[in-house]
Amino acid sequence: MPYIYTSDWHVTKETVFPKAFSETVDGIREMRIRGAGRIARSASKALAALAESYGGSDFSEMAEFLHDGAKLLLSTRPTAVSLKNGILFTLAGAKEDGVKNVGDYRKSVVGASEWFCEKSVSAIDAIAKHGSGLLCDGSTVLTHCNSSVAVSTIARANEMYDGIRAFATETRPWNQGHITARELASSGVDVNMIVDSAARHIMEREGVDAVFVGADTICMDGTVANKVGTSQIALAAMDLGIPFYVCGEFYKFSPDIKSGSYVVVEERGASEIADPFKFPGVKFKNPVFDLTPARNITSIITEDGAIRAEKVAGFVKRKFSRVMGFEM
Repeated sequence: MPYIYTSDWHVTKETVFPKAFSETVDGIREMRIRGAGRIARSASKALAALAESYGGSDFSEMAEFLHDGAKLLLSTRPTAVSLKNGILFTLAGAKEDGVKNVGDYRKSVVGASEWFCEKSVSAIDAIAKHGSGLLCDGSTVLTHCNSSVAVSTIARANEMYDGIRAFATETRPWNQGHITARELASSGVDVNMIVDSAARHIMEREGVDAVFVGADTICMDGTVANKVGTSQIALAAMDLGIPFYVCGEFYKFSPDIKSGSYVVVEERGASEIADPFKFPGVKFKNPVFDLTPARNITSIITEDGAIRAEKVAGFVKRKFSRVMGFEM
């Protein structure tokens, strides 16, 4: 879909977006903006700003403009449902409320974006409260990739209990674990960073009591798509009898995805792994996510508390009732 860097979008028959919106799109696509929550809030805020930038008076034209923006945002990261849900909750309210004029549409989108961003942040605090209650003095935890809600859970546990230790995988190839380790250390957590392939060894030898990870997509059957490597850690945890917890805010759930077989796993370029020119004749595969089945997950910790796979449908029905049936 064409888009142009300009401060004046209404200059041609093409869909033309303000520079700030286009920069958000590029930031998400190029992973300068990363982390499911940050991506969702950035997309929501970008749509609100897009609504405010519209200077015309044609409701249908404005709706088309915003939906073109939504489609462009959606194209940047196809697996992370948080992006789609951030857009969904930002745009769907106007349709349900029967908005038919530009002024009310603008207010609806901006208000919905503010609501979504507030709820998505408050969900982190609620999950941290529920998740930290699963630990105790002297607990050792392991986490993978960089999840703001998993980090918050571990940091809160460190405030509540004595002797909390954490292990963070470096998480190749983008090394999101470096961010996690720094965030945990700045919160006063005794944290060790490890290479990804050391996860099982550390879990067994260091007496890990629980694993906490985030989620990019949670399917209706409880399957979780998360950073590649998550499913291997879940298998190791199950083998060792260690609880494996997924921290998932409401916008990580997908009413549209029945099971993991329907998840489109994003693949990125070989250059993220190595310089292909140094490996003549070698092919590369670089999947960003993998799928962890519900049977390998102890529970999903939501802002409403911990739930099992069979409770996902009820949770989704409560949280998505306002936007169910909305199409983008």
